[in-house]
Amino acid sequence: MSNDLTPFALIADDDALIRMDVAHILEDGGYRVHEAANVEEALSILGRAGESIQLLFTDVQMPPSERNGFELARQCAKDWPHIKILVASGQAKPSPGDMPDGAVFIGKPFSAEVVYERLEELLPDGEKPEPLKRRVR
Repeated sequence: MSNDLTPFALIADDDALIRMDVAHILEDGGYRVHEAANVEEALSILGRAGESIQLLFTDVQMPPSERNGFELARQCAKDWPHIKILVASGQAKPSPGDMPDGAVFIGKPFSAEVVYERLEELLPDGEKPEPLKRRVR
């Protein structure tokens, strides 16, 4: 059950099935989610709700956008430095400078367990939603 203390996450991926899968993973991890199908839509959501978003989960390749998930991650880090960033891809691997400081990369396909492990690395204890705090390692 979500309440006003439940943090928001933004999922940016052009594949609706992956967005749905990630939404379930993050909801089970204690987040409410916003979804975007491309970089422009994600930036629009960030522009409206960026202050309430704690986590950005973005894919790298998102056609037909001129920009990719690495660029979204860098823009998010610059304009909303409080947001933690997870970048995922099945094809692209980050090169130096692709990802902002502190961002974490995961390869596709991934499991819920891998996402939760990366979130545990990324989030200080005080920022973890209750379900992540309760996870048995």
